[in-house]
Amino acid sequence: MEEKIICLNKSANHEYFILERVEAGIVLEGSEVKSLRLGNVNLKDSFCQIYNGELFIKNMHIALYDKAGAFNTKDSRRDRKLLLHRDEIIKLNSKVAQKGLTLVPLKLYFKQALIKMELGLCQGKHTYDKKRSIMEKDIKREKERELKNYK
Repeated sequence: MEEKIICLNKSANHEYFILERVEAGIVLEGSEVKSLRLGNVNLKDSFCQIYNGELFIKNMHIALYDKAGAFNTKDSRRDRKLLLHRDEIIKLNSKVAQKGLTLVPLKLYFKQALIKMELGLCQGKHTYDKKRSIMEKDIKREKERELKNYK
């Protein structure tokens, strides 16, 4: 299946340990879809919350589509409903109720004609974990440079 990535949440890998990944659909308006096709979206600082057995993404910014006219939504950061099966939401809710776990959007992408979002069940990193991951990334980069120069 072909996936075309619209937006990645790059800070999520730095800020959290990703324990589990889940694919969810998202409820959007027509002008929001047009704006997404242009890539006018930002997942930074967005998070997911379960409310009354439904899953919502909060604080996701989708820029207003300039050609939408009167049908344009005024709030670019409105809460948007995510689509999952009820048993998946219940399972995620029980895991989020555990200490230190949260649902974070990782990426937004087209799957055939549909717009999907990948959510991560995450646990926050401490500063020393972040430093360690940066150090490991630097070591890996240096090894790759050495191998490239060796050939």
